[in-house]
Amino acid sequence: MSPLQIYRKRLIPDECILLKDDIILEQNEEIILTKWNTLNPKTTFSHGCSCYFLHDGIKVSKFLRPDNSLLYWYCDVVSYDYNRENNSLIVTDLLADVIVHPDGTVQVVDLDELAEAFEKGLLTEQQMCACLRQLNQLLSYIYRDKFDRLQTHLQKLGL
Repeated sequence: MSPLQIYRKRLIPDECILLKDDIILEQNEEIILTKWNTLNPKTTFSHGCSCYFLHDGIKVSKFLRPDNSLLYWYCDVVSYDYNRENNSLIVTDLLADVIVHPDGTVQVVDLDELAEAFEKGLLTEQQMCACLRQLNQLLSYIYRDKFDRLQTHLQKLGL
């Protein structure tokens, strides 16, 4: 079987990009761990690593500055669509995101885009409900001091 190919699908803007340069470090039925460089160079961060939680609809990423220091943790609410024939995974960004800063402050972002996508028919009612439930689950982890459970897979690899 060919190696897994991961695609990042966005609704706003409408795009689907093969993450051809991402390196898969670990993969099993529950998670996929990757490390990556930014697709478009940024001044605040240059690279990072991600953990795709396949049963939870969450992707947790560690955004790192060029000196390898932590900028923040970026958590995407996503859906997964696996195609067995070509061993590919389309990760659709459901727009609601949570940023966890090193000092512990939390930002919930892009809810305006979530509403816009729903109004424009880019999200079904089922996707909207799933997104809100997954966002609630993610925030529950964070607010109940269990975010370390989502960081563990990356931390154990020294990432």
